[in-house]
Amino acid sequence: MATSPSSNSSTTSTTTSTETTQSGVPGGLVALLAVSTGMTVANLYYAQPLLAKLAEVFHVGTTTAGALVTVTQIGYVLGMLFLVPLGDRVEKRRLVALLLVVTTVAMAVAGTAGSFAVLLVASLVSGATSVVAQILVPFAASLAPDHARGRIVGRVMAGLLAGILLSRTLSSLVAGAAGWRVVYLGSAALTALLAVALYRALPAHAATTDLPYHQVLRSTVRLVRTHPALLKRGLYQAAVFGSFSAFWTTVSFQLTGPAFGYSEAGVGVFALVGAAGALVAPLAGRWADRGFGRPLTGAALLVASGSAVLAGLGGHSIVLLALAAILLDVAVQTTLILGQHVVYQLDPGARARLNSVFIATFFLGGALGSEFGTVAFHAGGWWAVAGFAGLLPLLPLVHWATDRKGAAG
Repeated sequence: MATSPSSNSSTTSTTTSTETTQSGVPGGLVALLAVSTGMTVANLYYAQPLLAKLAEVFHVGTTTAGALVTVTQIGYVLGMLFLVPLGDRVEKRRLVALLLVVTTVAMAVAGTAGSFAVLLVASLVSGATSVVAQILVPFAASLAPDHARGRIVGRVMAGLLAGILLSRTLSSLVAGAAGWRVVYLGSAALTALLAVALYRALPAHAATTDLPYHQVLRSTVRLVRTHPALLKRGLYQAAVFGSFSAFWTTVSFQLTGPAFGYSEAGVGVFALVGAAGALVAPLAGRWADRGFGRPLTGAALLVASGSAVLAGLGGHSIVLLALAAILLDVAVQTTLILGQHVVYQLDPGARARLNSVFIATFFLGGALGSEFGTVAFHAGGWWAVAGFAGLLPLLPLVHWATDRKGAAG
């Protein structure tokens, strides 16, 4: 349940000096939510450009090192299923602060890990509690009026997606300058500061249900049965995000290998090109508000598959590889915003639970994409990854083309 305009104005004293957007949501609060989602979700991706280095430091193989990304994303799925539904059950500001405190501790443990096993466990925990990003996104959706919800969510998601993409660059540059441990320890410090900032700035937002926790989880399962569009959009996004994860998890191996011979810093600079795709998020939100969700979904699925083929052709061409990265990022962001636009309209009183199912579904696809992408690279090289990444979006594209109920979501 969204808070009323009067209660919002009485509980956001820290943002009264900011201009209010045309949607009625303070612009400063939207910016804070965008930055916060980006900073928290970045914790899931710091390891991706460091996999070659971590394999060397801990004396493990590339496949084992790649499991670090998979475990982190599995942690995120678990957090989505068991922690995010609490966003409908308890006051969100306190929940966000508590989860960020746990994230801070987990990142500090990761930064001081003496073994790969400890790093894996810490990454699992930090992945689970970094779901704060997915508590804040439905929070933004609840604040926005219906006519502007896609635009506001698009702005917040632009921050989240920029965090996903820029985290790789930041991680590579920091690791190159000060070592990989500083990446994790620095994130721990920033997360602690973020916990304080959000607790002070977020408006109070009461629970939308008083169901006991176990019943909240049961009601989440019922939502899947009640709203077929929820599972459909989740599976669409799982396929696209699996392709995305397969590419970004293994591209560091390709770039640091004999084909390019890049350093960690070079991998980080390459990751910057993908950030250009974040610009499409607000546009996708506007398009969704205007009713263009279905045709754009099909186009994005086709672009995702085609970009993977282009990535295969770019195995020895940095220009083609960069273009493929941009197109893949545009595709995954477009389908994400369009999917959330559908999901958030299904039941306004259960947005946290709806979001938990949606995000958990597609992050499971991302975890599988990371794992199988790493296996494909180890078994067949870069073209094997490209083929796998290109196939995944074709599966929902076939369903989209034959879905007679597509207009409903």
